Amino acid sequence: MTLKLLATDLDRTLLPNGRWPADEGAIEQFNQLTCRHDLRLVYVTGRNLALTESAIAEYGIRYPDTLCGDVGTTIYHYHDGHWHEDSRWHSIIEQRSPRWSATDIAAQLSSLSELEPQPSEQCHRFKQSYYLPPTGREALVQQLRQRLSDRFDAVLIDSFDPVNDLALLDIQPASATKESALRFVATHYGVANQQVVYCGDSGNDLHPLSAGFCGVVVRNGDAQLRQALKQVQQEQPKLQLYFACGNYGAGSGYYTSGVIEGARHYRLI
Repeated sequence: MTLKLLATDLDRTLLPNGRWPADEGAIEQFNQLTCRHDLRLVYVTGRNLALTESAIAEYGIRYPDTLCGDVGTTIYHYHDGHWHEDSRWHSIIEQRSPRWSATDIAAQLSSLSELEPQPSEQCHRFKQSYYLPPTGREALVQQLRQRLSDRFDAVLIDSFDPVNDLALLDIQPASATKESALRFVATHYGVANQQVVYCGDSGNDLHPLSAGFCGVVVRNGDAQLRQALKQVQQEQPKLQLYFACGNYGAGSGYYTSGVIEGARHYRLI
């Protein structure tokens, strides 16, 4: 049997921590189904390792085979009851983004009053994170892209947290994103891109959802993401995308139920 890979974002995708209603028993069903079928489970999230552990403890989701954390800038494999960081990934980032410097980027942006640095635990040597102002953020992000992208081999990923009403910005090496980390993990397991299902809900899921994997947007996916993906579909008619809506007997399509629905759509489970 061909090995398959189910990858999912955590907050408001697999985790029912948004304002929409969640289906009772969905997480238990997810745990059972993903253990029963021959697949690799990967969490791809903005959370770091400690916050991922917190989510596992709080919501009862199972441990994955692999964690792509910090918006794809760290990779950990889980086996024998322990996490093991994949040092190969950081070596690849350094090789592919030689101009990257988190310290220099922080210094460059320190004088911008519009940007508020996120807590230190949200940042590390391959990721700088900020809160964006509630208005004018699109123009600000575009300005920052022009200022930083080429000089620092950087990519800027902005998203919106509707629950906490926060606009977020992650700045990281162009070689280290959710998409590139997932490609690395798929290669690690010997799984073709066409056998990878990725589930997401927000703007920082745009790249992996439009990268040639089998994409799933949970029913509570935000409007910004849906609009961007429709534009991508016009440019890439063969792009595989599924928008969860409560089919396949998987429940409402929100959060965990949407992940299950998407996995069933692509016959992963």
